[in-house]
Amino acid sequence: MHLSFRRLFFVLATSFALFAALGFAKIVLIPIGMALLVSFILLPVCKRLEKWGVNRTLSAFLAILMLILVLSGAIFLFSTQIISLSKEVSNLSAKFMDSFSDVLVFINKNINFIDELTREEVITRGKEWMNESSASIMKTVVNSIAAIIGGLISTIIFTLLFLIYRVGLTKGFVKFSARDKREQTLGMLKRVQKVGQGYLSGMFTLILIMGTSHSIALWIIGIDSPFLFGYFVGSLVIIPYVGTVAGAVIPILYAFMTSDNLLTPLLVIAYFQAIQMTESNFLSPKIVGNSMHVNALAAIISLIIGAAVWGVAGMILFMPFVAMLKVVCDEFTQLKPVGLLISSDVAGGRGNSSDKIARFKSKFRGWFSSDKKKK
Repeated sequence: MHLSFRRLFFVLATSFALFAALGFAKIVLIPIGMALLVSFILLPVCKRLEKWGVNRTLSAFLAILMLILVLSGAIFLFSTQIISLSKEVSNLSAKFMDSFSDVLVFINKNINFIDELTREEVITRGKEWMNESSASIMKTVVNSIAAIIGGLISTIIFTLLFLIYRVGLTKGFVKFSARDKREQTLGMLKRVQKVGQGYLSGMFTLILIMGTSHSIALWIIGIDSPFLFGYFVGSLVIIPYVGTVAGAVIPILYAFMTSDNLLTPLLVIAYFQAIQMTESNFLSPKIVGNSMHVNALAAIISLIIGAAVWGVAGMILFMPFVAMLKVVCDEFTQLKPVGLLISSDVAGGRGNSSDKIARFKSKFRGWFSSDKKKK
């Protein structure tokens, strides 16, 4: 086996240049990536409207308007809980400061970092820090909100353009290939679109399941505003592996600050621990993973790279893009090894979970059929 250092250097340099370009152009590429996924999920709506005689531009506009109305309706449903929760912010911040000071004083008594540290001193210093940092915190919040609004507007515009010009864009991509390969290229683009649609439809289903489960569990435990917290945490499953854990921090802290006993927050922690294991090992692989065909190693690497390059948006977008990359790699002989490394079949010979379930069902039926024959 001969190792070409020139080829190795070329691959490494190209990879670094690619990631640098992705990071440099993220202000444009993130809305384009979001718009691409949203256009995949809205495409069936546009096609149905066009069958009813609506022209392509108007059907794209109506599809986006429907999506905006659905999201606005969801926000309106939770608005009352958001308003009631915002009224408790001052009380919750005072309770948090009291609890935090008690913890610091307890730790200082056992480790003795600062001599004669009192609870009142911790509260006073905490309030001083909050007053000094309030301006910078407010500036950061305003900048973040402005960036989110700008990204949403850009995403809506790109989605509208993708839906309007989808036929021309498809023809343009197909013409990049040789004449005898154009049908194959068109089939590849359709499979890429199918992967994107499957990912988003599976993710929306998972959000509904997780949000409903969280809401019911928090309501049974006795947490205020259970549906607001439940669907907030449920929506964060769109960030693979870490979304549920990150979102669970807020209801857990809220339970600690509003409960008079430790049982309630401990029940919340136990529930989210159990549901995280269920979601990661069963729900996500079955609902979302069936459309992805990406192994866990490739998913985790894409999650880390996405976070490093594009932050939270990269954690959301890189997973479906890796699944689409696998479809593209499977079409080219030179890239098939890359597709195999990404594929869920990389384990080799052990079969996937659906095959195992099918074998178990046939074995289970065989037990009963053998019992009937004996009788």
